[in-house]
Amino acid sequence: MKRTILVVDDEKNIRSGLSLALEMEGYETFTAEDGQAAWELINKKGIDLVITDLRMPRMGGNELLNRITSSYPNIPVIVLTGHGTVENAVEAMRKGAIDFFTKPVNLDRLTLVVKKALSAHDLAREHEELKAEVAQLKKRNRFEHIIGKSQKMVNLLETVSQVAPTKASVLITGESGVGKELVADAIHELSNRSKGPFIKVHCAALTSTLLESELFGHEKGSFTGAVAQKRGRFELADGGTIFLDEIGEIDMQTQVKLLRVLQERTFERVGGEASITVDVRIVCATNRDLLAEVQAGNFREDLYYRLNVVNLVVPPLRERKEDIPLLMTSFLAQYTKENNRPIEGFSASAKRALLTYDWPGNIRELRNSIESAVVLARGAIIELEDLPPQVTSRESSSTVSLSVGITLAEAEKHLIMATLELEGGNKTKAAQTLGIGRKTLHRKLQEYHIDEK
Repeated sequence: MKRTILVVDDEKNIRSGLSLALEMEGYETFTAEDGQAAWELINKKGIDLVITDLRMPRMGGNELLNRITSSYPNIPVIVLTGHGTVENAVEAMRKGAIDFFTKPVNLDRLTLVVKKALSAHDLAREHEELKAEVAQLKKRNRFEHIIGKSQKMVNLLETVSQVAPTKASVLITGESGVGKELVADAIHELSNRSKGPFIKVHCAALTSTLLESELFGHEKGSFTGAVAQKRGRFELADGGTIFLDEIGEIDMQTQVKLLRVLQERTFERVGGEASITVDVRIVCATNRDLLAEVQAGNFREDLYYRLNVVNLVVPPLRERKEDIPLLMTSFLAQYTKENNRPIEGFSASAKRALLTYDWPGNIRELRNSIESAVVLARGAIIELEDLPPQVTSRESSSTVSLSVGITLAEAEKHLIMATLELEGGNKTKAAQTLGIGRKTLHRKLQEYHIDEK
């Protein structure tokens, strides 16, 4: 679909000349001889950008600009002016115009400004559309903190909804940073135990002695430092859910006691003799291959099968890249609000880098990268250079080496050829990357005798 540009000027030659030049760049144009005619067109047509003179009969450019910024704030406005009224053009920019040109207009610079303005407009609109999609997904799926529309995530969330109301133990597996804890949260929130306690234990953060005490509690004097009786996490989770993260890290002694809880729902505190009975649902998570740990003798086989009644596999981010734009948008909204940064979206190169990177750290790495970019960004758009180096390395490697002493035409030819190769021969994408219109690119290809096949 062609983008529409409205050219407003009381001089017919300027209107027709600019209109023809913009049409050669692939845009659809409308013209108006003054602000009044332009305003009527804006209210009737879907105008994407306005180029307007300042001094015109009936309604001047300043009044037109005021009306557009008030009623259609998303339409970019470029101002034209004679040499004697540059101050008026600067004032117009203070009122919302994105740029101004003195007559006669430099067409190459104008088409570049038009392209950048429309691209920025597209980015802002895309960002708003993605925000609306994120909100709709959360509302439709009932998962407040899990975002995804890829088939793997749809299947996972459907299984979570099916499993959550049951009493079955659940083992959540997946690489570090994929969001296993969020899945555990969803299981508890959608279960019949949602009004009960939800206790989380990160097993890898505790030594074996401390872990046993944390899980099952201890009696006063049971070991050095046990100055009072302490209830364990299983007691605290009675009537609710306990989440054991990194379950593959627990030692054999704790595995035995955990197996008994699963089988009999009873245990004793460390140093205690009285049996304590609890009603607790167990949800576990690990980034290890527990079956391989069983075969290696590091994890009890009977405990493995008790825990692995239902296995939920959370896919790595590289296998659900269609979810990255939604996640980027969600994290951007979160961190711009937290840091009070008025950032509207991502540049094309930044977005391409985020989409092509493999994310070995998964969602955790993506989240941290977006937070860092929000803090470091110097403008309203996150640029490629605002992203962490490991994310941009592949994008930055797409460089062109030019020898000193070649002509500007030769340099331009090499750049065009390299960009076409980068974009897989797609001339529309190559033109966008180069910041020129598709017709200008075709003209350059013919001028430099570059094979378009």
